[in-house]
Amino acid sequence: MQYLITESDKVFEGEHFTGNIGAEMIHPDGKPYRTFRTQTVLAEGHRLTFKNCTFENTAGPGKLVGQAIALYLDGDDIRLENCTILGYQDSLFLAPLPKKEQQKGGFTGPMEGEPRKERTFYLKNCRIEGGVDFIFGGATAYFDDCVFVSREPGYVFAPSTPVEVETGFVARNCRFERAADLPDDSCYIARPWRIYAKVRLENCFLDSHICPEGFHDWDKPEAHETTVFEEYGSYGPGAEKAARPDWVRFEK
Repeated sequence: MQYLITESDKVFEGEHFTGNIGAEMIHPDGKPYRTFRTQTVLAEGHRLTFKNCTFENTAGPGKLVGQAIALYLDGDDIRLENCTILGYQDSLFLAPLPKKEQQKGGFTGPMEGEPRKERTFYLKNCRIEGGVDFIFGGATAYFDDCVFVSREPGYVFAPSTPVEVETGFVARNCRFERAADLPDDSCYIARPWRIYAKVRLENCFLDSHICPEGFHDWDKPEAHETTVFEEYGSYGPGAEKAARPDWVRFEK
């Protein structure tokens, strides 16, 4: 099931949205779904509020089905409170898309031809589960008192912050946790989907699945000069600063 929300100025409470489409599945047009047609929910309306809602994509792990978005936000000023987002690879997409795709057809989906507009999102007391790049996109997004649960080895954030946007993803007083069977040192906090990516952590708990390096450059050495990855007041077994790259801003 896929849901499209186009109305603005609405409040949704206690809803459970479930879908099961993965990027490698075949669309009715005979081509793979690819990433941006897999979403369980696409919310295009502005000033929406979701309270105590669950967004789920049950297609399965990325190594089996590819990307599988549970929630795709592309309206402005959308707020989530006490919500749960469940998936594996690419669970939560926070628009806009990058201006250009790197592979032909990479942005195939409902918003492919739409203008890229700055978006701001607010998430409070939310639980977001996933594996590879499970929170990604070009928005300004504030996560307050949220829990990010890694279900498989990978990366929590993969921002594509536009060069002209000052703030990307900000996690404040959040917890980076893991599934029970996930090994130590198997996950990164973030890597840059585009080279002007921005992520800031403020007073967050990092469990031991976060590797000592913390951040990865996605094999883009040029990103060392352009990304803004910051940690302030991190604590927990994954917060040891000794092995962090020198292009990451890190303070106690």
